[in-house]
Order: sequence, then C-alpha cells, then structure tokens
Amino acid sequence: MVVTFIRWYNAKLAARPLLTQSVTTAVLFATGDITAQQLVERKGIKGHDLARTGRMSLYGGCVFGPAVTTWIAFLSRNVVLRNRRVEMLARVACDQLLFAPVAIGVFLSSMAAMEGASVKQRLTNVWWPALSTNWMVWPFVQMINFTFLPLQHRVLFANLVSIGWNSYLSWVNTQTGGDVEKEE
Repeated sequence: MVVTFIRWYNAKLAARPLLTQSVTTAVLFATGDITAQQLVERKGIKGHDLARTGRMSLYGGCVFGPAVTTWIAFLSRNVVLRNRRVEMLARVACDQLLFAPVAIGVFLSSMAAMEGASVKQRLTNVWWPALSTNWMVWPFVQMINFTFLPLQHRVLFANLVSIGWNSYLSWVNTQTGGDVEKEE
C-alpha cells in the first residue's frame, strides 16, 4: 500500500509538480493546525475552529506551496558550487536569510488579514520570535534536505517536518491577543 502510494505520488510529481506540491502543502498545513488545536491546545472536536484550519490550508496551498516549490527549484538552479558542502551551506544561508524572514512575514500578515486582525500588530508582536524559533529548527532540516534528498522530494520532506512547525505557527499565531488586535 505504501509503495503504491509512493508510485502514485511520484507520478503526480512528474506530471504536475507545482500542483502536486501545493495540494500536499495545503493538506499538511491543515494537519499542522489540527495538531495544534487538538494536541497542544486540547480544544476537542466541539471546540475545534474549522475556519482556522481552513485558513491554514488555503494559505498552504495557494501561497506557501507555490512559493516554496519555486524557491527550492530556484536554489537548485542558481546556487551551484563545485564543493557540495559549501553549496549546501550557501543554499541554507539563502533559505534562512532571504526566504524565511519573508515567508514568516507573509504568513503572519495573511493570517491576520484573513482573521480581520491588525497586520502591523501581528508582525510587531510575533515576527521576530517566530523567526528566531525558525532559526533553531530549519537550518538543520534544510541541511539534511539539500544534502540527501533529490529535488523532487525536497518540498515533501520539508512539508512532513512542517507538520510540527505549522502546529507551532498556528499556535503562535493565536497567542497574539485575539480580539484585542482586531482592526477597527
């Protein structure tokens, strides 16, 4: 069954890589939010915020999925060095110093806008702590990703790790004052 799924997934990746990786990202962003609500916040089924899960999935599939797929391919094409170890470190540096700050800012801004909250306040309160936490996790993940995984599986690998990361992002996004920061 697992082998059949992997073959099916690889066929979809070969035929429509951007769509496949975007749909995968949408599903895994939703999974991260469900994990946050059920395992971290312990909301239970009745307390589960379906709109929040929907926002996470929408953002994952329509914004982050296409962006990260394009970014990973860009790094693969444009950060090419003779020394493989230096190449990996250069890709990680680009990812963490260029992509991560922007991606976290876009995530927080998008969530605040979809929630009707203050984008400025969300960025002011959450962007730096989230980025600092990102730097404790993602450089190591991306070192593994850029060293051992073929290009077509890098987004999937990052997305699987992202279940935990997206759970954190979903949780931290809700720790910013809720109704207090609503736009007037």
